Amino acid sequence: MIQAAGGMVIINDRCDVALAVGADGVHLGQEDLPVAEARALMGPQRIIGLSTHTLAQALEAEAEGADYLGFGPIFPSSTKSNPEPVVGIEQLREVRSRVGLPIVAIGGINAGNIRAVFDAGSEAPAVLSAVLAAPDPVRAIADLMTALQA
Repeated sequence: MIQAAGGMVIINDRCDVALAVGADGVHLGQEDLPVAEARALMGPQRIIGLSTHTLAQALEAEAEGADYLGFGPIFPSSTKSNPEPVVGIEQLREVRSRVGLPIVAIGGINAGNIRAVFDAGSEAPAVLSAVLAAPDPVRAIADLMTALQA
């Protein structure tokens, strides 16, 4: 349904599941399959993203052939039980200045800080708790969209 509507399906962590369901790609973490091995399984046409938390990891992901980066956590987040240290907006700016891949900013993004994430060079925010933990998720999405247009 997502693909029929023009969207892309990216499966978290699992190349086998991505291939089985005909997903557009996979998003890997630092402890998952290396990008080169994922590429060998997924082929050149599918998207491979990699979560990164440092400039060195971001540069390595680009060199290994990832198609995009997840980078963060930009802000504190309660989504993960054992989160990586917060990297902040300035580190996002530095990664943007050194890496040519699209960056999906992750971690603690909400209507109050989403504009700063874009201004620092991220092409897309990953927003979870700002919507799912909101008393009115529809309103939370509207607030995020309004903040982006400010």
